[in-house]
Amino acid sequence: MIQTGIFTGYFPYGLHETAQKIKNLGFNTVQLDVEFKDMDLEELDDEKCKQIRDVFRSYNLPISCISGYTNIVHPDLAEREKRLAHLKMIIKYAHKLGSPYVITETGTFNADSDWVHDPKNKTEEGYTECREVIRELVEYAAKYNVIFCVETYVNNVIGSVDETLRLFKDIDHPNLKLLMDPTNYFEEHNIDKMDAELNRIFDELEDEIVIAHAKDVKLAESDQGVQMAEMDADEAHALRGVGMIELPAAGLGSLNYNLYLERLAVKHPNIPIIIEHLTEDDVPRAKAFLDKTLMEEGV
Repeated sequence: MIQTGIFTGYFPYGLHETAQKIKNLGFNTVQLDVEFKDMDLEELDDEKCKQIRDVFRSYNLPISCISGYTNIVHPDLAEREKRLAHLKMIIKYAHKLGSPYVITETGTFNADSDWVHDPKNKTEEGYTECREVIRELVEYAAKYNVIFCVETYVNNVIGSVDETLRLFKDIDHPNLKLLMDPTNYFEEHNIDKMDAELNRIFDELEDEIVIAHAKDVKLAESDQGVQMAEMDADEAHALRGVGMIELPAAGLGSLNYNLYLERLAVKHPNIPIIIEHLTEDDVPRAKAFLDKTLMEEGV
């Protein structure tokens, strides 16, 4: 059966308290955000990694994957190198943290936000630059037997099904895989073709998937700009949509969850699916919605 999990970053506490709260909510896996209120994790070492890994194991909460989210093509090259160095540190220590899977999005050349489109994103120059950064990260990950996972998003360089297919064709490497979040492929032009787009996503990409996410998507009534929730979490967790596309928690949008989970389970019957885009007080509702839908689909 598909395993339900959640990002640790939605729980702004110390290490033990975070694990305990997640376990008390009935989860059996987590996506690890490498940050806890009672630990200095700017620099990792073996001891810190063992402490984190052992605590989650002691609560029977295996770490299924690790967040490495950052703008890998930040236009300020000095800032980009700083971000890539931190991401590489997470890759280096991934196994010692408890998982071989490290995930990031594919970045944007927008200087002001990691989530806003930039015209360079959809140019050949932008694609080539992003591809080579990803190639470098995949080759670095391979040295540590880590699987580097990309999470596509429409406002980033790699956002559409076709762009994702091109990336996997250009970097044909066993250490490059896909984080599946179907909500990230929807824009104004295709959100009214929900089932057709979901089926195409899985028809084309299902062989590359290793981890899945659970949030939702819907069309806004008007352009909302960059929508951020007020919460004690990093920008990736606070994002709630850009422009006409809202990205709320699971069960609060128009994603066909029954079809999503049905297609996901065909080739990935035991995959972790990680809940996101919510506040701590909404976690029980979102989990109940996801569990109900998984039961309906028998997966």
